[in-house]
Amino acid sequence: MFRTRLFAALAALTLFTGAARSAEVKELNFGIIATENAGAMKQMWEPFLEDMGKAAGVKVNGFYATDYTGIIEAQRFNKIQIAWYGNKSAIDAVDRAGGEVFAQFIDLDGTPGYYSYIITHKDSGILTLDQVLKNGKAYSFGYGDPQSTSGTLVPGYYVFAKNHLDPRTHFRVMRISNHEGNFLAVLNRQVDVATCNSELTEKMKETAPDKLAQIRILWTSPLIPRDPLVWRKDLPADLKARIQNFVVSYGKTPREKLILKNMYRLSGFRASTDAQLISTRQLELARDRAKFLNDEHMSDTDKRARVAEIDTRLAALDKQLK
Repeated sequence: MFRTRLFAALAALTLFTGAARSAEVKELNFGIIATENAGAMKQMWEPFLEDMGKAAGVKVNGFYATDYTGIIEAQRFNKIQIAWYGNKSAIDAVDRAGGEVFAQFIDLDGTPGYYSYIITHKDSGILTLDQVLKNGKAYSFGYGDPQSTSGTLVPGYYVFAKNHLDPRTHFRVMRISNHEGNFLAVLNRQVDVATCNSELTEKMKETAPDKLAQIRILWTSPLIPRDPLVWRKDLPADLKARIQNFVVSYGKTPREKLILKNMYRLSGFRASTDAQLISTRQLELARDRAKFLNDEHMSDTDKRARVAEIDTRLAALDKQLK
């Protein structure tokens, strides 16, 4: 009897403590990658964040950063509690910043993903990706943020690693920017080729079709899973429940639909987990495997050891998928 009462008391204390912790949370900071200028991003996201705050019962502030690392580090030190990431940067948020995937974007047209592009100006004289791969020193190149899935990871593997090329040395010059920066650099002929993605080009179809008409797409990636939302695992459970319920239910009214459309042509969100990141983890490992196999400065013994380690990790991820 005493043991039963003790367990009941501990359970009640746990519930009380959880409720107290939730009540103590007065504000949340939501990290947003400024793939365009911060002012434009704020205009796109603030209505959604205000609605989230009302549903969650706490004020939600937008935290706008120009690079993924800034968001990851802010989440790691609890300066932000929720963030929008690409799949690649979400891996670091989960592994290093106490993060956990809880939702995923859904496209306006219902597609489960988006695409990475290599683009050039239509008047550049570059007609095929093969020209770029064979003649790199003739061109300048705009690469994405190092933590960007569509700006760096996907083209880094499919375009460069699989062709045994390093973009840092392949081109005459390489510059790093976000998607909008790369698009504008190509448009204004500041670089010859650059990475971009379908999220931005779809937006340009509506907002600046004349600019999009001046761009040629040289390469299109395989489908990339849509972006996740990541919260800190240590948020109170009841607060998490309110946030997730709000997010996956959002987009029913005409006003909410318009807000989501302005946020990279979204129709809503669906619940998700860290399992969403498995395919991107596999892509990173496959890229590293190719890099080690082609490293002329690494001994055969070291190569075998590193490749064997990667193969073990890939096999473990395959099991998780099954």
